[in-house]
Amino acid sequence: MLRPVRRRVATVALVLLVPLLGACGFGQQTDQVYQPAVGVNDHRGQVDVLGAAVVSGVTGIGTFVASLDNKNPRKAITLVSVKGSEGIEPELVAPVKVEPGTLVNLADVGAVRVTGEGVEAGAFARLTLTFDTGQVSEVNAPIVARVGPYSEVKPAIPLPSPSASSSSSPAP
Repeated sequence: MLRPVRRRVATVALVLLVPLLGACGFGQQTDQVYQPAVGVNDHRGQVDVLGAAVVSGVTGIGTFVASLDNKNPRKAITLVSVKGSEGIEPELVAPVKVEPGTLVNLADVGAVRVTGEGVEAGAFARLTLTFDTGQVSEVNAPIVARVGPYSEVKPAIPLPSPSASSSSSPAP
């Protein structure tokens, strides 16, 4: 006789414990995008800007790093300009072409130099990236020190201007 009572109690306990033990509900962190990295992302165009940050080894000078992911499977897209907010002056060393369906890591090519009073580790740099398709991506990139995972980032070195290089060449 005790057996059916115990069985019912165990069944009721199990029914009550299942929701508590499986505490994943809608809107919980497991259902949301999670980015465990320092940089910021922008997914609002044909080119995703991923892990955007400015790496600075010296106050006032830094290198913008991000991965540019071209989601267009048929057309290459080129980064043609980078502009900054007040106190932040980015300089695109050379246009960056991202082939169809591929990813380019700006940390590997050192394409964008960032200078200005606001460039120091711990601050943020609001940068606007413009692509040849008309896409404009704005990121509020954290400025990080050139240590740890960022110690190998190549500094972006501006190319000499055409007038400077022609004046240094010998006359024919």
